[in-house]
Amino acid sequence: MSGSDGSPTIPVAVLGATGIVGQRLVRMLDGHARFHLAEVVGSERRAGRHYAGATPWAIGGDPPPGARALRLLAPGEPLRSPLVLSALPAAVAKETELALARSGHVVCTNASAHRMRADTPLIVPEVNGEAISGIAAQPWSRAGGALVANPNCVVVGLAMALAPIHGAFGIESTTVVTLQALSGAGLSGLNAVEVAGNVIPGIRGEEEKIGPELNKILEADIEVSVAVNRVPVLDGHTAHVFCKLRTPTTHLDAARVLRDFRPRLGPGSLPTLPARPLVVRTELDRPQPRLDANAEGGMAVTVGRIRPASPPHDLALVVGVHNGIRGAAGACLANAELCLAHRGAGSLIVRNKDVGDR
Repeated sequence: MSGSDGSPTIPVAVLGATGIVGQRLVRMLDGHARFHLAEVVGSERRAGRHYAGATPWAIGGDPPPGARALRLLAPGEPLRSPLVLSALPAAVAKETELALARSGHVVCTNASAHRMRADTPLIVPEVNGEAISGIAAQPWSRAGGALVANPNCVVVGLAMALAPIHGAFGIESTTVVTLQALSGAGLSGLNAVEVAGNVIPGIRGEEEKIGPELNKILEADIEVSVAVNRVPVLDGHTAHVFCKLRTPTTHLDAARVLRDFRPRLGPGSLPTLPARPLVVRTELDRPQPRLDANAEGGMAVTVGRIRPASPPHDLALVVGVHNGIRGAAGACLANAELCLAHRGAGSLIVRNKDVGDR
């Protein structure tokens, strides 16, 4: 298949393709300039069926035409696509992703299983895209394989918002209180009786991820205190953030640093990413998930309520991120684009020139 400029596109397999994140990946690959969806992998019980008939589509509209007739592969079936985007649960991802990387596939994963491995780059491209060079030292690199992770959906927003502040002023410690959307729990998550008109003050396994992942991305040693909450919002995570800074500043200077932030990536080098990945709002009541989660097609992070904070903190702000797009599927896809920009397309296309839809 060819992209809009006539150059061949790279075949992609999506693991966990029937879940919410997998569905978003399938949709975002439709019409992509450099990739095309060639293989979809689901559970054993759905394997062998056509994607459209086997998928409980939950993100609005319908599956893209190019995905509907693809046959769902079973876990462990050989993949021909050189690039694999994984939306697997962590327990399943742990061995599956390593096996694929060892066999020469470039694996970009949304799962948490390998995020804190010393040899696995944990990347938000606008913040630490240079970390992609670490794939050269991975034990499967000689076979052509790679394993790259994107962080937790909340951490994507935090890293985007705090990287400019940390770079300009240094962050000594931060306290984070999250309000996390229902879609973060997946298709088999909470039921209506649990969440309607309710707030659930805890999400299993969530709080302990945030500090270590944030520090790995920022290459920092920030003391992070976290409280997470599940709230009755469909899409869009919100985080109240309070920072103690190493160099005192005003909230106006902090807002200026955020407004002036530009990623070091070349224009258009990663087509999924917007030119302005941070949106700064000045209204008292923004960001809001309903109004801001879809900024720049869901790929921008919105920051608002930038203000002084009482001791021991210096600065307070609110961060909003679309958990399913910028925080998950879009983050994974952007990392795949980063891998392509780093390695070049030639070897992938030549090695897999005959891969097509199944």
